[in-house]
Amino acid sequence: MLNTLKHINSTSAFNRWAGFEVTRAESGEAELTMAFRETDMAQYAGFLHAGLIGAMLDTVCGFAAGTVAGNVLASHFSVNCLAPAIGEVFIARGRVVKAGKKQVFARAELFAQNGDQLKLVATGDAILVPVEST
Repeated sequence: MLNTLKHINSTSAFNRWAGFEVTRAESGEAELTMAFRETDMAQYAGFLHAGLIGAMLDTVCGFAAGTVAGNVLASHFSVNCLAPAIGEVFIARGRVVKAGKKQVFARAELFAQNGDQLKLVATGDAILVPVEST
C-alpha cells in the first residue's frame, strides 16, 4: 500500500512541487509530511498558506480513502484552521470514517512540527467518490 501511494503521489506535479511525502499507509489510513519553505509557501504574515493546509488535508483524506476504495475524487471537503500554522515540517494524518460503495467519508488532522513538538493546527473532513481508472 505504501509503495502504491508513493507512486501515485510522485505522478502529481503539485505534490512534487509542494514536497509531499507519503510516510505511512495502512488500510483506511495515510500520513503525509511536507517541509515548510517560507519563500514560496507562506502567507503575508509568514504562516503556512491556507491553500496548502487545504491541499494537505484533501490529499491525505484521498490517500486514506484510496486504501479501501481504489481511485477516488473529492466531492466535498471542509477545513477548520485552529491555530496559525507555524512549523518546520507539517504532518497530515487521514483516516476513513466510513466507506460505502458510492461515498467514502474521511477525516484528517494537520500538525505543525517544531523540533520534537507537534501542535494541531487544522482539521478537515472529506467526502470522496470512487471512480474508474482512466
